[in-house]
Amino acid sequence: MGRCYPHLSFQDRIKIAKWRDGKMSVPEIADRLGRAPSTIYRELKRNFFSDKELPELNGYYAMNAQGMYEKRRAIHRKLIVHPELKVAVMDRLKAGWSPQQIAGRMRLERHPIRVSHETIYRFAYSKVSGVWKALRFQLDGWKFQGSNSSMRCCGCPAAMASSVAFR
Repeated sequence: MGRCYPHLSFQDRIKIAKWRDGKMSVPEIADRLGRAPSTIYRELKRNFFSDKELPELNGYYAMNAQGMYEKRRAIHRKLIVHPELKVAVMDRLKAGWSPQQIAGRMRLERHPIRVSHETIYRFAYSKVSGVWKALRFQLDGWKFQGSNSSMRCCGCPAAMASSVAFR
């Protein structure tokens, strides 16, 4: 079936930069990292630093490459890119709204920037949000159910009121 292609880590980027400075060929770098040569070529092309004013600084730098990678990944994270949206979602979560209620209300109010309930869950449980501990007792009453991995209330009123840890 499908294969898993993990993203290059910062350590991988440091190795690529060091080996490129040592004039090592791309196929040899790929072999040492256990990656396809096309992955290394793509990495060098996407994250190559170029400066028109100081062309002697042009090249591949691991720190710069990691920053460019993280910036590309953040483009698709609406709750990080749009702080006003994040504040609105956070306020409603703290008021006890479920992610489905928040997403549905945004749809009804025709917000210019909307998020799905899956995005809100992903954000609430992510390391980036920093709200996991504060909202854990509210989110514990919700769980994944169904084949499409949609989240629905488990139907237990006690679970909605508070977590087992707080009873």
